[in-house]
Amino acid sequence: MPQPALKRSLSLTLLVLYGLGTTIGAGIYVLVGKVAGTAGVYAPLAFVLAALVALPTALSFGELAARYPMSAGEAIYVEEAFGRPRLATLVGLAVVFVGLVSSAAISAGAVGYLRDMVALPTWLGLLLVVGVLALVAIWGISESVIVTAAATLIEVGGLLLVIWSGRDGLDMARLSQAAAAAAPFSEIGLAGIVSGAVLAFYAFIGFEDMVNISEEVREPSRTMPTAIIITMGVTMILYVLVSLVSVTAMPLDVLAASAAPVAQIFEHGTGLSSSAFDGLIIVAVANGALVQIIMASRVLYGLAQQGWLPAAFSTVAARTRTPVVATVAAAAVVFVMGVLFPLELLARVTSMLALLIFALVNVSLLRVRRRASASMALPRLPAAVPALGFLLSLGLSGFQLFDFLRGLVR
Repeated sequence: MPQPALKRSLSLTLLVLYGLGTTIGAGIYVLVGKVAGTAGVYAPLAFVLAALVALPTALSFGELAARYPMSAGEAIYVEEAFGRPRLATLVGLAVVFVGLVSSAAISAGAVGYLRDMVALPTWLGLLLVVGVLALVAIWGISESVIVTAAATLIEVGGLLLVIWSGRDGLDMARLSQAAAAAAPFSEIGLAGIVSGAVLAFYAFIGFEDMVNISEEVREPSRTMPTAIIITMGVTMILYVLVSLVSVTAMPLDVLAASAAPVAQIFEHGTGLSSSAFDGLIIVAVANGALVQIIMASRVLYGLAQQGWLPAAFSTVAARTRTPVVATVAAAAVVFVMGVLFPLELLARVTSMLALLIFALVNVSLLRVRRRASASMALPRLPAAVPALGFLLSLGLSGFQLFDFLRGLVR
């Protein structure tokens, strides 16, 4: 009896909502204050710069996803470029590691909010959260992405509500007042804006997760690049508008020190209690963890399909058409990491690792074009795009390493 395959059922709309769910998460709800603390009133420029830094790599992922619409995308790209299965397997496992650590950290955050509502041990809260997310992921790709899409609409709706509550700050007079009251450009300088952009860059990471569900997308060669571009564009617009509202709604020092700046902006603009945002943030947090579990399970499945991991990980349930073994394994690792390990150091390591993977993917695009297997009738990016993506990713990784080492010396 032939092994069931993954089900191609995702449309462009669902894929974009999935992509937005990976990029617009709990991060923006706290990150906007930190970026404002670094870049001051020029925080919107920092978000624009961060989007421009991420864009070349996002476009490279789009072209590669069109050429090779398969699970374990990054590993496949490296194998096609370098012909080294071991290197490809290491890259795939690195992608899984990044996703699972991220999911563990996100799930732990969700448990923190959950414990404010219900008294229960941390391990039990984590087991409940991860267990529910695993069941949703196993349920079916259409069903789990619909859940993700619904949660994404709630997240986006929350940001739109914040923009609406602070809409008065979007007129030129208020922006001019905020600029006049803030530190002059000479004090913040280009270095402050660039530093803010480096911080804001991580609010755009997530587009790369989209390529790992390529085998479940309809017409992936056309749909994947389009969805990635739409996701990046919508994300940038929302982030810039939120940051514009933020820097005009309250003093920058208060904004930078706030643990929940977006909720405070809503409260300041409407006079209503911000307690409703606690529930919204739980949705945003859980959504991010779900997306990472789905992504990691598809990478494990894709690696097993290539014969680079045990065949059990490629087992697809006939009823749900999802990789059940890979999903359960991913969820189990998330639970163990969330219970046993302090995740701050792991988060730093995974950030650098993600950027190194981005650099390698950009190089892979340049190389696959020279191979006979890449001779396809597909749109081609100018070679400068992946080259720029490689340099920017490597540069940001180096900046992260320098910052980490400097922190150890202190």
